[in-house]
This record gives sequence, C-alpha cells and structure tokens, in this order.
Amino acid sequence: MSSRDRIIAAAAVMLGEDAGARLSVRAVAERAGVSTGSLRHHFPTQRALQDAVLARVYDEVVSDDRIHDRTVPARERLIDCLRLVLTPTVGEQARQAWLTVFRTFIVPEQTDEIRAAYLGMEREGQRRVEYWLSVLVEEGALAEGDNTRRARFLCTVLNGLSIERALPAEESILRSEAETLHTAVDCVLSSPA
Repeated sequence: MSSRDRIIAAAAVMLGEDAGARLSVRAVAERAGVSTGSLRHHFPTQRALQDAVLARVYDEVVSDDRIHDRTVPARERLIDCLRLVLTPTVGEQARQAWLTVFRTFIVPEQTDEIRAAYLGMEREGQRRVEYWLSVLVEEGALAEGDNTRRARFLCTVLNGLSIERALPAEESILRSEAETLHTAVDCVLSSPA
C-alpha cells in the first residue's frame, strides 16, 4: 500500500472509531506510520485530506454501480442510489448517528475546523448525487440543467428522511420514505432544463 493509501486508510479508521474525530496531521501520520512531512506532501491542507478520506468512505459505503444498470428505469436507479445513502442507519443507529452529528457539529462553538469538517461531508454527499444525475443526463433520461441545484434538493430530502428515521413514527417509516423519495425523484426528473 502506498503512503497516500495508508494515510487515507488510517484516517478512515479513525473516523470509523469516532465519527466526530478531528483528523489532526500528527495523529493521522502516527496512525498511518508516516511522517507529517509525507502526509503534507500528499495532502497539503486539512481539507484535501478530509475530502480524500470522505471520497474513499463514500466509495466504500455507497456504490455507483446501480446508476449504470440501464436494464432498470432511470427513476428506480436513482431512488435505489438515494436509498443506499440512508441504508446504514435505521432505528437506534439513526438516533445515535444524529446524536453524534448534534454533539460534533451543533453543540460546540462553530470553529473553522468544525465548519470545514461538516462542509467536507456535505460536499462529498452532494458530489456523489451530482454524479448520479450526470449519468442520467448523459443517457438522456434527465434534461440538461443545473445538477448542483437538483443535487442540493435531493440531499435536503435525504437529510430530512435520515432525521425521520431517528424520530418516533406512527406509520411505516419505510412506506412514507419510499413515497417521499419517489416524489422527490419525480420532481427532479421532470424539472425543466
């Protein structure tokens, strides 16, 4: 494994152990078994390191393969990809995930480091959704348009659904979630150019 890959793997493990972990240069370098100079060579800024780690985590957790399966209608492929984002957290897992987000990004003072960490996660999530939309544009299933705006809308829907998963519900959360995803995807797929 290259030193770059060891750094990314070490930082991903650190985030896996504690989702709110701060990826300090010294701690990540020590965990990866590389010098801080080597880490800075590959990742000159904290943001570059964080973006690379988040991209790797998203690549592992959320597969893009489904969006390319043209034997399935575009609407269903996009819904399936969006569901993959929600899949890791259900019930108590969703509650714990949101408690971690709250404690990590809302409760503490909004430092530059905290803002950068949260915005890095948000950027990576949006980048992934924009990629799915670009695939649909390329194949003609979605009109050319502002995929950044569309992705932001879909990410907002996903955020709301993930919070719903953490809250008590009277009806089947999966049924209402499916209805919401279908409505959101239909809205995007029928959006004008």
